[in-house]
Amino acid sequence: MNDTDIMQLGIEEARKTMTENLGGPFGAVVVKDGEVISVASNHVLAHKDPTAHAEIEAIRNACQKLDTYDLSGCEIYATGYPCPMCLSAIMWANIRKVYVCGLPEDAEKIGFRDDFIYRFIRNKMQDKDTLEIIELDRTPAQKLYGEYASMKKVIY
Repeated sequence: MNDTDIMQLGIEEARKTMTENLGGPFGAVVVKDGEVISVASNHVLAHKDPTAHAEIEAIRNACQKLDTYDLSGCEIYATGYPCPMCLSAIMWANIRKVYVCGLPEDAEKIGFRDDFIYRFIRNKMQDKDTLEIIELDRTPAQKLYGEYASMKKVIY
C-alpha cells in the first residue's frame, strides 16, 4: 500500500462515522513496517468523550493489538493536522512520523477550534479566559515523584 491508499483507509473510516453522527470528519491509521495496525475515526459524539479523537482511538487500538504502550517504529496517518492533545499522544507513544492531508485552517473553516489551544500554549498559558492554572505547594508531588523514582519503575 502506498501513502495515498493508507490515508484513504482513514478517510473512509471518518466518512462512515461522521455519516452515522458518531464524530467529526477525522480518521487515523497506525502503520508499522508497512502493515496497517489500526484504523480508527473520531468517536467524540458516540462515546460522549472529548478525548475520543481519531488519533487517540487509533493509538489505543494499536497499543492493545501490539500489547505495548510504546509505538516506536510506527507511523500515523491522519485526515487532519493533529490537535495539541493528539500531537501530545503521538509523541508520548513514540511515533516519529505523522502524515496529514488536512491542515488546521481547513478544519477551522468548518468550525473546529484547535487554534485557540495552540494560541494558549504560544502565550505561555497566560490566558485566564481560556484556562487558569493555579500552582499549589509542590512538596507533596515532589515526595510522590521521589517515591516512584526510588522504586525503579518504568519511565514512559
